[in-house]
Amino acid sequence: MAKLYFKFGAMGSSKTANALMTKFNYEEKNKRVWLIKPALDDRDGVTILKSRIGLQAKADVIQADDSILEKCPKNIDVIICDECQFLTAEQVDDLRILVSEHDIPVLCFGLRTDFVTNLFPGSKRLFELADSITEIKSICRCGRKATVNTRFDEKGYVCTSGDQVVIGGNDVYESMCWSCRNKLIVENKTRYDLD
Repeated sequence: MAKLYFKFGAMGSSKTANALMTKFNYEEKNKRVWLIKPALDDRDGVTILKSRIGLQAKADVIQADDSILEKCPKNIDVIICDECQFLTAEQVDDLRILVSEHDIPVLCFGLRTDFVTNLFPGSKRLFELADSITEIKSICRCGRKATVNTRFDEKGYVCTSGDQVVIGGNDVYESMCWSCRNKLIVENKTRYDLD
């Protein structure tokens, strides 16, 4: 019986590396994998899925208006989606149908929340529909568990407002615990007053 899996974590928790290792494991058993990612994630090129540790693979790109049901190739054994937080709710519904009606396992890897701790649309729908939800843990600079994705502006201040999606890596974001993030926000207020 196939399942819909949601494996989430803060930035830097090796979600993409896990997705690519999972792909390798299925392919090593001669299973046909459909590796997908939303078009919004173009950090390493639109069709490339690349982890921070250097693992990479070519992925099919899902546009915001694509129907995953219509785009899904025939005769596949498993679907692996990275950056699933950028899927639409309707696309997650498509994945649920592929699991339930076509018996295809779907493994989704992505962020839970944005830089102000609001759920992404794809993540929200996955929390509502997934059969299995697992956190991939990472650590903060202080050594505690990182739970928030902290965005920094060009001056190095913590962003507390702005667009939900700003594509970037370690140059823009850092995963942190609540305490460290809030400490920086308080320090920012003081720094802003001095600017």
